[in-house]
Amino acid sequence: MINRYRRLVTVLLQLFALLLAMPALAQGKPTNIKPQLLVEGPAAPGGTVTLAFLMTPQPSWHGYWQNPGDAGLGMTTEWTLPAGASAGTLQYPVPGTLLISGLMNHVYKSEYAVLLPLTLPADARPGTRLPIRVKLGWLACTDQVCVPEEAELSAEVTVGQPGAPDARFDKWRMALPAPLGSPARFAIEGGRVRIAIPLPASVRLEAPHLFIATERTVDYAAPQAFSREGDLLLVDLPRAKFDPQSPSTIEGVLRLDGAANGVTLKAEPGAVPQGGTPVGGAQSPALWLLLISALAGGLLLNVMPCVFPILSLKALSLARAGESEGQARSEGLAYTAGVVLACLALGVLLLALRAAGQEVGWAFQLQEPLVVAALLLLAVAITANLLGIYEFAVPGFASEGSPQGAFATGLLAAFAATPCTGPFMAAAMGAALLLPVPEALALFAMLGLGLALPFLAIAYVPRLRAILPKPGAWMVTFKKAMAVPMGLTALALVWLSGRLAGNGFAFAAVLIALIVVALLVLLGRRQRFGRAAGGRWWAMLAVVLAFGAAGLPGMVREGSGAVDLVLPSQPFSEDALARARAEGKPVFAYFTADWCLTCKVNEAAAIEREETRAAFEAGGVVVLRGDWTRRDPAITRYLTRHGAAGVPLYVWYPAAGGEPQILPQVLTIGTLTDLVK
Repeated sequence: MINRYRRLVTVLLQLFALLLAMPALAQGKPTNIKPQLLVEGPAAPGGTVTLAFLMTPQPSWHGYWQNPGDAGLGMTTEWTLPAGASAGTLQYPVPGTLLISGLMNHVYKSEYAVLLPLTLPADARPGTRLPIRVKLGWLACTDQVCVPEEAELSAEVTVGQPGAPDARFDKWRMALPAPLGSPARFAIEGGRVRIAIPLPASVRLEAPHLFIATERTVDYAAPQAFSREGDLLLVDLPRAKFDPQSPSTIEGVLRLDGAANGVTLKAEPGAVPQGGTPVGGAQSPALWLLLISALAGGLLLNVMPCVFPILSLKALSLARAGESEGQARSEGLAYTAGVVLACLALGVLLLALRAAGQEVGWAFQLQEPLVVAALLLLAVAITANLLGIYEFAVPGFASEGSPQGAFATGLLAAFAATPCTGPFMAAAMGAALLLPVPEALALFAMLGLGLALPFLAIAYVPRLRAILPKPGAWMVTFKKAMAVPMGLTALALVWLSGRLAGNGFAFAAVLIALIVVALLVLLGRRQRFGRAAGGRWWAMLAVVLAFGAAGLPGMVREGSGAVDLVLPSQPFSEDALARARAEGKPVFAYFTADWCLTCKVNEAAAIEREETRAAFEAGGVVVLRGDWTRRDPAITRYLTRHGAAGVPLYVWYPAAGGEPQILPQVLTIGTLTDLVK
């Protein structure tokens, strides 16, 4: 009873502070939260454009979520729009919690953006600028005082073709909670509200909190109890103490971690299991399982198609490992260090880009044309070395066995062998995007250790080395034979550069590669006469590389068009998926990239087959193809929402609103045709 009166007094004091602040508003003083109305870009007649209220609190001040909690106030809007235009629902980022005097507040203490869609009139004339105005109201508070604030904001929307994506809006969209793929259930029993949320057990929770948007349902300030039962997350909450309601649905946002990642959910009445295994924020037991998954995923990468192009380098390392125990161990450790370091470097860069608002995923480096061009030059140089055209001045990849060469091989192996995700790896890399940085980096390091594990085992297990053939003259022939797969890798990179940046870019990259080969031939001739490379040779090479670095970026164009496909499909989009689902049609959504060899193997073996086409046509299946060859924020968001850090990803949506099913990453014709039986 005392606590109830204390809360009532606190609310009355806050209301009194609001009344005291009214004169300040009338005088037009600067606000404690600075608002801005921003427009993402042009939109076609009848189309939709995203608006953003960018709110910047002063130090020690905060704003509120749509349901502010026990005290506070969300945003209010009064729009003045052109005839036929309409503003949609406000979309808030995941909030934080602020407990003051027993009252729970759902707040934002730093800059945040509230997004909403604006639909333009269907009869709007292209080229015109439509004025929009809004009277925006909000509540700005510190821990001691609250001030109601408002502002008249205006902007213009250009009617026309949509422009390039706005990186700021993409960053703000990344802060929005992702939609939960499956409906939740809730039950009200006595004085408790129990909610069952379908959330994979592999998703680790760090300081979770369920923000209930449906008012007068739960006690916001009461402790929240979380437990697990398989892939269900169970949340137990006390009912609201004052005028509790029994809603037909409960909506809310589940915060997953301290980085404000979250998912939106809508719960319908239904059965909620009792009990479950209690879980907390930092005590989730899933990390060790994820580490094992990352280790197994890296190990299996050694037999995935994405690793085949660099097997020549690995084969030579294997052959040399039998020369001596000391050399085998030093090369094994050096190779492992190179692989782990490369995986860690890629992980650091990936997490940094995502923290900066970039929507990127695993193997993002192969979405960049200039990176592919650099890999092409490297593949050409390695091929020439394997053919004996020249020798590295410092013991390198394959010319002379050395720890330096093994380390370099490990770097290249990890860089080139991880475009695709394999079994076990998908869950671990998807979780790494949600985990705190130290634990995410531990997963990347474990992935590298798994990739290097076969070589490390050969280095330290004499019986495994005894199986290998003895070093001898055959290695010279073997080395030249291994130039074939590396040369094929170079050709594949030429094709990929055309797909990424157009045929002109690919032609320029090939021309630079031919010039590099010519310089390597000259270098080889000097080496055979016992002479060093010389300053003139290095100067020519530097000029060629500088020319490429300066000229290639300006030649990037749209990639070449897709080839004819056996299985008819349409480009993936959330709208296309929603339309097909609304019509009750089954949907096969697959996500691929031109640089993903596992994807291409699956397409050749199972997807692009007449048997699959006939079965899907008979079943009325809508096929959506997501091409992730170049960066695509919409596809990245979809992959992240489904726990995938990269491609391939295959998702089956049964007819009439059935639950979606994530298919294996290695497909067969039977896997697909059985879906429509």
